[in-house]
Amino acid sequence: SSAAMASLLTLLEVVLCSLMVSSSEILPQTDFDLQTIAGKWHHIGLATNAERIINHKDNENGHVCDYPTTQWEFGFVIHHYNGTCRKMEKVTNKTDVPGKFRHISRSDQLLIVDVKYDEYTLTYSINTKGNETFFVNKIYRRSVDLSAEVQEKFKQFSLQTGVLPENIFILPKSDECQAADAA
Repeated sequence: SSAAMASLLTLLEVVLCSLMVSSSEILPQTDFDLQTIAGKWHHIGLATNAERIINHKDNENGHVCDYPTTQWEFGFVIHHYNGTCRKMEKVTNKTDVPGKFRHISRSDQLLIVDVKYDEYTLTYSINTKGNETFFVNKIYRRSVDLSAEVQEKFKQFSLQTGVLPENIFILPKSDECQAADAA
């Protein structure tokens, strides 16, 4: 009957919502070390429900990030973004919580949720654009390849943060830009 189906759907929604993690429950890795994360990382995964990003996902590809750090800031330089070799710098300020950063010109936050310094790092960011607040999960790897185990960890984390399965992407690999190519 339709009443039974409606009850079943309501129960399913309650169960699914209880499995999701709210953004206030997401914390950075407790033993985060700013100096150890410095260096080259390959961005290879993206997950979000933000329409503005999903609509441009076909332009996304894996790219290389260099994470220079200072005592006060955590920045990154992106090379080979959207199919072109170019340099794009972003800087965030440290907060009182290790592994949690705030964008210097906005209220956006970046959390280093899980990191194995010689293998991968998983980030969660809360962004505001106009009246829209959205989050983006990203996975980075020290080398170009990502193990199935780490991919699954990324997918499960993204599902727990409410990302729909069809909005979890492992990005295609791209060649590294030479320093002279990225202007």
